[in-house]
Amino acid sequence: MRTLFVPLAVLAMAVPPAFSQSLQPEAATVAGTQSYPSSARPAARTLEPAGPLTLHGAIAMVLQFNPGLSSAQREQEATEGAIVQAGAWPNPVLGAQLEDLRRDNRTTTLQLSQPIELGGKRAARVTAAERARDQAASALVARRSELRAATVSAFFDVLTAQERLRLAQDSVGLAQTATRAAANRVAAGKVSPLEETKARVAEAGTRVELLQAEGTLRSSRQLLAALWGNPSPRFTRVDGAVEQLPAVATSKDVEGRFFAAPVLRQARLEVERREALSSLERAKRVPDVTVSLGVKRVPAPVETEGATPSSSRRNQVVVGVSIPLPIFDTNRGNLAEALSREEKARDDLAAAELQLGADVAQATERLRSARATAETLQRDALPGAETAYKAATKGFELGKFSFLEALDAQRTLFQVRAQYLVALADAYRASGDLDRLLGNEGDDIPSATPPAR
Repeated sequence: MRTLFVPLAVLAMAVPPAFSQSLQPEAATVAGTQSYPSSARPAARTLEPAGPLTLHGAIAMVLQFNPGLSSAQREQEATEGAIVQAGAWPNPVLGAQLEDLRRDNRTTTLQLSQPIELGGKRAARVTAAERARDQAASALVARRSELRAATVSAFFDVLTAQERLRLAQDSVGLAQTATRAAANRVAAGKVSPLEETKARVAEAGTRVELLQAEGTLRSSRQLLAALWGNPSPRFTRVDGAVEQLPAVATSKDVEGRFFAAPVLRQARLEVERREALSSLERAKRVPDVTVSLGVKRVPAPVETEGATPSSSRRNQVVVGVSIPLPIFDTNRGNLAEALSREEKARDDLAAAELQLGADVAQATERLRSARATAETLQRDALPGAETAYKAATKGFELGKFSFLEALDAQRTLFQVRAQYLVALADAYRASGDLDRLLGNEGDDIPSATPPAR
């Protein structure tokens, strides 16, 4: 009788370690020096090297330290554990039963049961888990593409903001020169004091533009540094060729990257995962079999007078098979739901293809338009505006032009320069959107071409 309960004792001894292990994190928290839970810990701050920052360095830092990318990597690692769990076999069940608590008439049964899955349930679970892992890997690639595109856009926002600041500083310097020239002409009695007043008002306007340019630069630097987790940027400036325009991808290149785009890859994997889940629900309609094997100790008739109860007992082998009858629950509802979600995934894939095509066409057109605008301004508008401004400034100093004419030429020059910087920023934003839509997870610098002159 005592030997029959040895397996039960072993099973009972295996329970306390698991319970004590579940209490270890709480005990460690109480005994440790950390006073706040792990969920309340402040985020780690990544400091970039001080000094100039290149686009290559910015992309490398973002891909290495961005918390969102780290989160996507953890999700991918979690799916590996889900695959292991999906391939696990059902645990055996150890059962014990006592009949009649009186010692002389007691019957003891120990039985080990093993469920056996039929219909391909385990293979379907593993397939669905593998498709979820592929989705997590695809989401990681998509996240890298998004971060790279955001870094490129933010980098060139900083670069154009630096140029706007330099432009505003030049504007203030020229306005100061014009104010001094107007003051000298007023002192010489060549113009009325109203000219000097207008010059000082214009100088005040340029100083306001300088303050706005400084604020824009600070904001753009903070947005760029926040991508790698530093709210207070340390880099002094970014190094790059602001006049290098991003190249327009050919239609063949766009078509080749279109079907490998992250959003379409995600949608196709979702269709495959839903197909695997439908197969799993279909397999669940096949009932599983449970086989059992055990031993039963029963009292035997006492034939010898004076025999003890323990010597009058005998063991019997118990073998059993149990199969649930799918009468009331045939898993019909779950199968219908899985099939509907499978069709929905196919519809989502078709919708994603249409939306991606529209977004890519729009981003490509924006890139072409921005490039054309920048090239036109660089080739036609900027040289003429610079020539007119130099002539007007020289003529004003010689008394050939009025201050209003010189001021108008100055405003025209800086407006054209500002439009040129806006066109450059729009071009790089459109190029970043294309990389985000079509997928580009590398840390390479985007291809660029100089504007036409």
